[in-house]
Amino acid sequence: MYVEGTLDLLELLIMHPFLKPDDQQKEVVNMAQKAIIRYFPVFEKILRGHGQSFLVGNQLSLADVILLQTILALEEKIPNILSAFPFLQ
Repeated sequence: MYVEGTLDLLELLIMHPFLKPDDQQKEVVNMAQKAIIRYFPVFEKILRGHGQSFLVGNQLSLADVILLQTILALEEKIPNILSAFPFLQ
């Protein structure tokens, strides 16, 4: 479930370079809003709730890798996107 949710957000990032230049900036704002309002609060709550450093159990999983990949890609476009999410940082 975590991977699928993260892939939904990652899909927005993947499509970004194929947009018209005028639409790219609008899409950055859209991606930021979706990440901050819909996706990151869920992952922040999961990490805060179970006290582990990983999304599933106490070891690195595919969900962690996909989330990290998505966060790094988002940070390229929006450097301070994790400012309100200390557990994701």
